[in-house]
Amino acid sequence: MPDENTKLFNRALMRLSRRSEKVDPERLVKTFVNVGPLFDLLSIVDHQIVFGRRGTGKTHALQYLVETVRANNDIGSYSDLSSLGSSGGIYSDHEIPLAERATRLLVDALLDIQENLFETFVDRAEEFDLSQTGPLLDALIEAVTTVRVIGTVEQESGEKATLNKKTSIGGGAEVSGISLKGSLSSSLAEDYSVETTGRRKAIGVEKYVIHFGAVRRVLEQIAGIVFPRKIWIILDEWSSVPLELQPYLADLLRRSIFPIRNITVKIAAIEFRTRLQLQTSPGDYIGIELGADASADVNLDDFMVFDNDQDRTRAFFRELFHKHLMASDLIAGTPEAECSPEQMITTAFTQATAFDELVRAAEGVPRDAIHIASLSAQYAQSDKISVPYVRKAAKNWYQTGKESAVQSRAKAMSLLHWIVDKVIGERRARAFMLKSNVRHPLIEDLFDARVLHVLKRGVSTHDEPGTRYDAYKLDYGCYIDLVSTSRSPQGLFEVVPAGEEAGFVEVPKDDYRSIRRAILDLAEFDRVDMNRENLVKIDTGNKQIPTEHEAG
Repeated sequence: MPDENTKLFNRALMRLSRRSEKVDPERLVKTFVNVGPLFDLLSIVDHQIVFGRRGTGKTHALQYLVETVRANNDIGSYSDLSSLGSSGGIYSDHEIPLAERATRLLVDALLDIQENLFETFVDRAEEFDLSQTGPLLDALIEAVTTVRVIGTVEQESGEKATLNKKTSIGGGAEVSGISLKGSLSSSLAEDYSVETTGRRKAIGVEKYVIHFGAVRRVLEQIAGIVFPRKIWIILDEWSSVPLELQPYLADLLRRSIFPIRNITVKIAAIEFRTRLQLQTSPGDYIGIELGADASADVNLDDFMVFDNDQDRTRAFFRELFHKHLMASDLIAGTPEAECSPEQMITTAFTQATAFDELVRAAEGVPRDAIHIASLSAQYAQSDKISVPYVRKAAKNWYQTGKESAVQSRAKAMSLLHWIVDKVIGERRARAFMLKSNVRHPLIEDLFDARVLHVLKRGVSTHDEPGTRYDAYKLDYGCYIDLVSTSRSPQGLFEVVPAGEEAGFVEVPKDDYRSIRRAILDLAEFDRVDMNRENLVKIDTGNKQIPTEHEAG
């Protein structure tokens, strides 16, 4: 007979929300799980860029930060940049000049911050005098209208005159008896018109200047009213802003908000979908300079990878699922809500290895873990979740949630297949090394799609002290079909230690001889891909149009 608690937990797993923005703030606070020094790093008053791919928990962490600073009587302003603007897609409309799109973006971002401040001052009217804050908020709206992004262009105009003349002559005669009558007429018509013509001519490379007007001065006055409390401005979904507009929004922050002493800005972004700076001339730029203007010391992609620290990652996901389940509508307030994390695993999973398989399949991404757990619970129904259920769910999620996204980019899919053949097929491994200073856009696409994951950055070697490598691993879904077969990967890296036979290790030793077998040469793929394209062109060029008889 099925265990009723198991059925209850499965139903709760199926109902877990995948996105933090859909959850009310109170539940976000209850379900937040700290990872090592993460929250301590987020809590510093420095301006920060928080990097992380989709699903790594950026939104959850920053919304938790907002609720925490509010609980400490500071002011928290949270803006979702993906929802800015009243007209969907207007920032991406290339029919609209860049200066106009950038101006609209800056105005919308400032108005959203103004609205958040207004709500705070109204809610805390007893603490902040509305007779002081109200006029300043009105002044901020007026200051926002002075924000302009202006491009330097040359206008050419001219006139074209046209004169049309038309002359006509007519005559007639009439005979009556012995008399003769005649007539003669003529007319002259003139049509004169002037047409003004003009065209827009750019002078070299068009440069844009941002005018902020009184924005900074008004914000300084608002910050002075709330002092000694701080204002925390959180900008989420930064990478939803078109790349060409991001430097202008960054420049607004740097010039108008960053210099104000008791205002702190945190930005959540996806690393390879972010452009924070635009060079305008040697030594000058529009935007933010990482390290100088804002730090980038928090990257959620580096925090949780199962193969880096199995105990820490297992503990994180155990606490994550326990908090989410205990706070769910089905379990909260019932006797089952008092169970411990260990009891939760015993109730929901057949054994500890089944939960470990779920953690491994998630590859350190909380949203992927929740998706896979939900699918596993659907397959299990009244049964406990077992390893086969987890593997079936992981395969389903990989095919629908990850691989489908890569398939729309043919070259990225070709590179993924090539890596799988090289790393899993030839080396029987799950990970590989790439030189840190070599950027490959297709690798970035695969990393962004979460089919590749970073294990460790900046691995140095004794034989090549000036060369550093980044270690990547293939997603669990890339080899799930091979698990428990003779073609299953044997370890993370295939290594050839000096004087020893080849073997497999989870973490390569710090010397070139032990990891040289793990290094992947992307130039080889580029050559293979180029040859493939040339063969396709030759094949297409040699095709002949069939005759009517052949076609019929």
